[in-house]
Amino acid sequence: MSLWSSYRSLSPKSKALFGVGMMAWASIGLWASPQVEGAMGMAPTKEEQEDLDRKMALRISRVDKDGH
Repeated sequence: MSLWSSYRSLSPKSKALFGVGMMAWASIGLWASPQVEGAMGMAPTKEEQEDLDRKMALRISRVDKDGH
């Protein structure tokens, strides 16, 4: 039996609990990541963070429909 068919055979209540559990696990991971990085000495320096923020800045440019 495949994983997908096993999931599909669960009751709706079990599927909902599974989904809530996955969201909780992801939230804990997002919350704990900075603490774990700091404890392991892997936290970025201020300069590295600023460089990353500068590279990841959203750049939107307007392009006219006729190409001008």
